[in-house]
Amino acid sequence: MEILAPAGSKESFVSAINAGADSIYLGLKDFNARKNAENFSFYDLEVLANYAHFKNTKVYLAINILIKHSEINDVVALIAKIQNIVDAVIIQDLGLAKIIAEYFPNLRMHASTQLACHNSLGAQFLAEIGFKRVVLARELTFSEIKSITKACKNIEYEIFVHGALCFSLSGMCLFS
Repeated sequence: MEILAPAGSKESFVSAINAGADSIYLGLKDFNARKNAENFSFYDLEVLANYAHFKNTKVYLAINILIKHSEINDVVALIAKIQNIVDAVIIQDLGLAKIIAEYFPNLRMHASTQLACHNSLGAQFLAEIGFKRVVLARELTFSEIKSITKACKNIEYEIFVHGALCFSLSGMCLFS
């Protein structure tokens, strides 16, 4: 089991480490679902990731939005810069996942809850295209989660136990 904490500020990042989190996820100024949050600069990411790794804490970067055609070059350039800084990226866009799997094969991918994976076939598909972990849809019941994890064992699972705006349907935060 891994305790994964969100960080929306430098203070919450350090607090999560001090509280014993095994890993922390965060977003940069662009390409994440919490665009209106404070988020982090690239420099912040470098410094904080070094600190986290010194404290044996993993860092996951959320790139959990759909990437527009006009943004693809910028997001690929970002992936090239962060590939040796973070321990994984949390992805929603399947096109971006294909690019990462093909051109950045050592970068670990986690499927965002924004992908709304809600069955074992979805989990199996994500494993087959290179994801190492799937954050299951938030609306699943405990018995559904047990069924999915029993049926598909070749991917790690993460269960979301909190959320700011997403309290109803995964991937439809503002709608819910």
